[in-house]
Amino acid sequence: MSGHSKWANIKVRKTAQDQKRGKIYTRHARLVEMAARGGPDPVMNPSLRTAIDNAKADGVPNANIDRAIKKGSGELKGEQMAVEVYAAYGPGNVAMVIECLTDNKNRTLSSVRSILERRGGRWTESGSVLWMFQQKGVVIGRGRDVPMERLHTEDMELRLIDAGAEDIEWSADTVEVVTNAAGWPKVRDLLKVQGCEVTTAGLKFIPTQKTAVTDLATAQQLMNLIEAIEEDEDVSEVHTNADIADEIAAQL
Repeated sequence: MSGHSKWANIKVRKTAQDQKRGKIYTRHARLVEMAARGGPDPVMNPSLRTAIDNAKADGVPNANIDRAIKKGSGELKGEQMAVEVYAAYGPGNVAMVIECLTDNKNRTLSSVRSILERRGGRWTESGSVLWMFQQKGVVIGRGRDVPMERLHTEDMELRLIDAGAEDIEWSADTVEVVTNAAGWPKVRDLLKVQGCEVTTAGLKFIPTQKTAVTDLATAQQLMNLIEAIEEDEDVSEVHTNADIADEIAAQL
């Protein structure tokens, strides 16, 4: 089950944008707010509990989480958040799925289209791209209470498979697990019990059809486009089916 991750190549490197705490806080607050529509009590609302756990794992302050719960449950007034999923093609004819959390669909649509047009991408109907992706659970755990090499055992792999793992990739300090759409909470909970700090847990768009990127200029243009889209406040995540050659990725 180890080896090249089915999804690790989607975002070839962590963008500088990922380090901007404000953007991360905003994204988590919106996810908490949406989950809180099902009720403000995380004990009775598992989706809210998951959103709160993920927010806390990224260091979101309790005050931000509490405010988001109040907005979602209607205690604080404001425009309702909605999920929007857009599709596009980037440089090298790479397929892109752009996930947004927004309270103003027209603003978000206009902004994302503008970025695409300025930076070598093109808008397309979602159906022409989404067939190349599957929604899968992705859980990433980092060694916290125990070193990762102690967790990396045949018994642990079997327990992860029993919990729903379809693909497992170990590295020196992390384990990345891909599950079916419903399996990620069990895997997350298992890793937590084993002493892992879970840094990512939830659904991701995983490419089933990949597009090879074999020259540096195209790869650089693609990464610049992804970073520009991710800088938009309403964009929560960008997924691509780019398969960037290792020697190219090393130069990015």
